[in-house]
Amino acid sequence: MVERGVGISSTKIFLTSSRNGDGWGDVPGMTSKLDHMKELGIDVLWVSPIFKSPQIDMGYDISDYKDIDPRYGTLEDVDRLISELKKRDMKLMMDLVVNHTSDQHDWFKESRSSRSSPKRDWYIWKPPKGFDKSGNPIPPNNWSMILGEENSAWTYDEKTKEFFLALFTPEQPDLNWEIPAVRDAVIDVMNFWLSKGCCGFRMDVINHISKHQDFPDAPVTQPGAKYQPGQKWFANGPRLHEFLRQINREALSKHEFGMTVGEMPFVTDEKEILKVVGAEAEELNMIFIFDLVDLDNASGGWRMTLRDFKPREIKQVLSRWQSIMIKDNGWNSVFAENHDNPRSVSRYCDDSPSMRELGTKLIALMSTTLSGTPYIYEGQEIGMRNIPAASNWAISEYKDVETQNYWSKMQRLHPNDPKQLAKARHIIDRKARDHARTLMQWDASPNGGFCEESTTPWMRVNDDYETVNVASQRSPNLTASRPEEAALNRITPLAFWTRALANRKAHKSTFVYGDFRLLDDASNPDLFAYVRTPEPEQNDATFIVVLNFTSTAVIWQIPPGLNVRSWVCGTWFAEKADKPTSGKLELRAWEGLLGICEESGAVVNGDVNGRL
Repeated sequence: MVERGVGISSTKIFLTSSRNGDGWGDVPGMTSKLDHMKELGIDVLWVSPIFKSPQIDMGYDISDYKDIDPRYGTLEDVDRLISELKKRDMKLMMDLVVNHTSDQHDWFKESRSSRSSPKRDWYIWKPPKGFDKSGNPIPPNNWSMILGEENSAWTYDEKTKEFFLALFTPEQPDLNWEIPAVRDAVIDVMNFWLSKGCCGFRMDVINHISKHQDFPDAPVTQPGAKYQPGQKWFANGPRLHEFLRQINREALSKHEFGMTVGEMPFVTDEKEILKVVGAEAEELNMIFIFDLVDLDNASGGWRMTLRDFKPREIKQVLSRWQSIMIKDNGWNSVFAENHDNPRSVSRYCDDSPSMRELGTKLIALMSTTLSGTPYIYEGQEIGMRNIPAASNWAISEYKDVETQNYWSKMQRLHPNDPKQLAKARHIIDRKARDHARTLMQWDASPNGGFCEESTTPWMRVNDDYETVNVASQRSPNLTASRPEEAALNRITPLAFWTRALANRKAHKSTFVYGDFRLLDDASNPDLFAYVRTPEPEQNDATFIVVLNFTSTAVIWQIPPGLNVRSWVCGTWFAEKADKPTSGKLELRAWEGLLGICEESGAVVNGDVNGRL
């Protein structure tokens, strides 16, 4: 298994580029873009599920764990991808979905064939709770489906007259991890891919594999809804740690690298999380903590809800987990967006044409100066943003099953209420997973360079592809969108991310492994400022980071006893930031600064050559 504190940068690839002419991203397309990722500073490539799948949920419904879906390529293509990654000193991390399978997997086909099937108990089957007045079977409990909350999480099988649990969609039945043969089969799959040269796994909703076996009703948190969120009983169940230790012991620890990051929604308790990622846990290296990406969820509500949050909440969430993991010897994943969330610059900053690049660089500065393993989602490095609100995109152009289920639900509930439907469309404009799944924008050619002009892509490219793309940010002849940017010798988001990742690696004893101290300021509660100090006895620099996550200028008083030697970069500057190093400091909208400093007379070591 990978050593503690792995100081890598990982990027998530959804469907990067299509090479086979069918309009879907594929493995050869990924391979063709490896030099871009290497130049950016990526060490590990995390790929969305590319296994055989009916594609009900974009590959998260797997029908064969040991083969590749033909639309993505072949096993030989994956072998070549791994080989080309190795040439660049990079690695491949697979996206493993083992809480559930596709209903087209041979395991489930056999399980549902009869009640006496040898694999019947590989999935979770229950008899009806009863029958309603019309004779319809009643589900075993009141749990709602995650990707369609107005529906039951249980699906009735007419042939065998029982329900099976399918938390996400009816086509994704949950595996029964209580059965040893199921765990053995999963471990066999993991060893198969690790033996092929995969370095590890992102483990999809891995905390759902242990469920309370009495399957009680969920508490009513959504009054008036027929079905209720059941995460109290299906997330972080009583045998979770036992199961994770088993897959670590029998698969991950047997291989040279064995990197793991667990997706664990619905858990915020620090003690429970440290049981998984603590240095002595022998479970997973790290998990995705969802506190940041859940900030705009209505309290107690489903994901497709919306609340306004204050910038100070970003600071509160991130500083909490930085402090916990450092103090208790855990490990953080650092991320602001992924395939299940809208674009970060649209969510946390201002994605308007005049501010998009500043917000993108602000998030980059934050992500590369926090302790842990940073994850960069494809397109984040160029500041890709959400599908434009109030655009000419029809709902049919949104491809995600969650979006389609949500819109169908709202149409059924409010067929003659334009205000409610407008509110639902606003939530889609802000929260839909589709925002992160538009085509990667490589250049200004048709389809953003994702595929040939003559090819119809699986999804429409975002409207801004002609100006927001990789090629335009590699060009030395940049046209500033504002006069003040031209005067400041504008640096593109791509160049900023590249420099920031290089600086992180050059100062890993500070940024990756060092200590974290929040500089809280009651007069500026929405300002996020912190000091990063190196590991003991390491000859590295101490840094200060100041981030303004607001649309207005703020004045900040540099704390007494903190000697800022120089501001080595800023989001408004291409080179060294020209700012005061003592006294009062003005930060413009979406401005972030990185400085080299010393505290209370401590000697500062290291050099960043006046810039990132």
